[in-house]
Amino acid sequence: MVMKRVIPCLDVKDGRVVKGVQFQDLRDNGDPVELASRYDAEGADELVFLDITAGIEHRDTARRMVEAVARQVFIPFTVGGGIRSVADAEALLMAGCDKVAVNSAAVRRPGLLTELASRFGSQCVVLAADVRRTYGGVRIAVDAGRTLTDLVMEDWLREAQDRGAGEVLLTSMDRDGTGNGYDLEVLASAAGILRVPLIASGGFGEARHAVEALGAGADAVLAAGAFHVGGLTVRGLKQQLAEAGVEVRAC
Repeated sequence: MVMKRVIPCLDVKDGRVVKGVQFQDLRDNGDPVELASRYDAEGADELVFLDITAGIEHRDTARRMVEAVARQVFIPFTVGGGIRSVADAEALLMAGCDKVAVNSAAVRRPGLLTELASRFGSQCVVLAADVRRTYGGVRIAVDAGRTLTDLVMEDWLREAQDRGAGEVLLTSMDRDGTGNGYDLEVLASAAGILRVPLIASGGFGEARHAVEALGAGADAVLAAGAFHVGGLTVRGLKQQLAEAGVEVRAC
């Protein structure tokens, strides 16, 4: 049986980890390198770093931060934000990350996914998809959630997978930062389409939410604030998942 993964997410702005609700009202949650080292020691399976304003500020992801994290952790980590080309991705992979995540740039130029997969392999390419429920279904948002597109989630996931995305990080903007649980209907719909691993993001508040998301078809659960300042440890969550019958890697 494939082990389910627990992945802390560090949203980074101006060199600090931040967290808000539905991508708004961001609060400082600490130093990214210190938190990364802590989560590695606690037994996290992977880490995700998202430079959340790099894309809208038209700048590159902070390479120095990636290098500093790579010196401290011994688990795979993904970096996203501001990646617009193969050269951008290569710089980050050379700096020490294991995968790159793309969102807005891929929506605007889907061929980027094909180029990245051809150059580095699908295992290095993560599609980060921010979604919001609307009257017309579940739509894709870009620009750190600021711009809602006409892209229907299901259509975009199919295309991204066909173009070479090796994993999908799916964030429900409606649930982000609320602690009310993942959007299970959205997750189940995505899982029914994808042949590649699916990471659930947006809404984690307690262990049962992770159990529900994994039951809905997710291969991994991502959480941020609950780990940063909520008092929950990665080790504690994995123990609760194991007690609920979920196969997880021992800490």
